[in-house]
Amino acid sequence: MFLYLLVLVVLVYLYRWIRELPRVPDKSSRYVYVTGCDSGFGNLLARHLDQNGFRVIAGCFTERGEEELKKNCSSSLITAHLDVRSKDSVAKVAAMIRDTTGDKGLWAVVNNAGTAVPSAMCDWLEVEDYRSMLEVNLLGVVSVTLSVLPLIKKARGRVVNVASVFGRISAAGGPYTISKYGVEAFNDSLRWGMKPFGVKVLCIEPGFFKTNVTDVGVQSRSLETVWKKMPQEIRDEYGQDYFHQSLEILKTKVAPMCDADLMKVVSCMEHAVAARRPRSRYSPGWDAKFFWLPLSYMPSCVSDYVLTASAIPLARNAK
Repeated sequence: MFLYLLVLVVLVYLYRWIRELPRVPDKSSRYVYVTGCDSGFGNLLARHLDQNGFRVIAGCFTERGEEELKKNCSSSLITAHLDVRSKDSVAKVAAMIRDTTGDKGLWAVVNNAGTAVPSAMCDWLEVEDYRSMLEVNLLGVVSVTLSVLPLIKKARGRVVNVASVFGRISAAGGPYTISKYGVEAFNDSLRWGMKPFGVKVLCIEPGFFKTNVTDVGVQSRSLETVWKKMPQEIRDEYGQDYFHQSLEILKTKVAPMCDADLMKVVSCMEHAVAARRPRSRYSPGWDAKFFWLPLSYMPSCVSDYVLTASAIPLARNAK
């Protein structure tokens, strides 16, 4: 019985693999708009799509990001300064894309731009800390998507939203998981809403990878900044040992979990853009597939126990 079940599973995965192999034709005539191309996934994706023949429009936050990308890509790649928090900046890039694509429309937008700082316990932060991250990670995704959606409808193309496994389970305090849950909700409602127009809406839910978002140095400095500006009353409630052990958890548990192979994520993004039959969701990373996503389906009492088990020493030190 077990052998038959194993054969069935293998056949199902083989069928899916074969079914998902075909790619769209005429890549050189298809424009793809990628946000957050200064570094990380966005930078690698822009270069990868450019090498594969797509017409890439790369949104960068800095001039240095634009210059570095141009050096490493073909002359067909277009860069643009983009601040997803700014209505004017988003509209300006959308107008440029409209003029560039003409009657063809926009084949795909990949909403990759995001930030993970500040990140801390919920009551360590102020509402402005939440607002600043939501403006980038959630409202930026909505703003960019709506700005080019008519062009994507024209091309019967795709919207690719980069969320996170933390959009499926809240394993950290602060606004990051809230923003990613919001991206998931926006993605789901847009997906069924766009079906009558032939537009596919896909979601990328990466696990832990070595990028600026998970950089221990960046996260530690952010945590230190948050700790220093907190009211003394809250610092006294938690205690100095709690803070130091929080920094230690970043170094000993978060850092070792991060995968250095960013192409695992970029390959999923490329498939979402280029495959004739893309998946609705992609979960790159072994931790996403075999830990975070299964944990998200567990009863709350189980997931809470697993998530707090590593923080028991911290809880004991909280005053």
